[in-house]
Amino acid sequence: MDRDLLEGWLEQGLSLNEISALTDRDPSTVGYWVAKYGLIANGKAKYAPRGALTRDQLEPLVERGATVREMAQELDRSPSTIRHWLSKHGLKLTRHHRNRDRALEALEAGRTRFTSTCRYHGETEFLVFRSGRHRCARCNTEAVVRRRRRVKQTLVDEAGGRCVRCGFDEHPAALQFHHLDPSEKEFSAAARA
Repeated sequence: MDRDLLEGWLEQGLSLNEISALTDRDPSTVGYWVAKYGLIANGKAKYAPRGALTRDQLEPLVERGATVREMAQELDRSPSTIRHWLSKHGLKLTRHHRNRDRALEALEAGRTRFTSTCRYHGETEFLVFRSGRHRCARCNTEAVVRRRRRVKQTLVDEAGGRCVRCGFDEHPAALQFHHLDPSEKEFSAAARA
């Protein structure tokens, strides 16, 4: 493999996989030539091992009640790396019951909402259901929207995927369902899975 050509591809920002596709060689072969010519592969620092995590690094975080996500951020590792080293050192996370406790307090006080931190939306309002289950209100709304879209797409597909009058089929959001004879209605869309 030509050094100048390889160096040019690396300067363009191509990965070993992209170069292997251009040269019809395995990425490991491209990696061999990169190392042989003393070049540095793009993304090497990102994918290089960053070393083991010690029990002394993890224990204070566990005691503080940090989540895997918080530990990953603080230690600049992936969540899967954190879980691996927690397991390797026999450390167990304490489950966070703060929101469960707040949900139960809200129910006892006759409230259906409380404020807490959602990992996706930050500080926000949580809904409390009769069972004591709780969920971020925004996460709940997004889940309902996703479900309704999924149900509508299923119904559109079952109805032929297009308007029965004009044949429009560009986007399901533009389609509506009408029951010309309500007595023939078999179910409501909300009951459809």
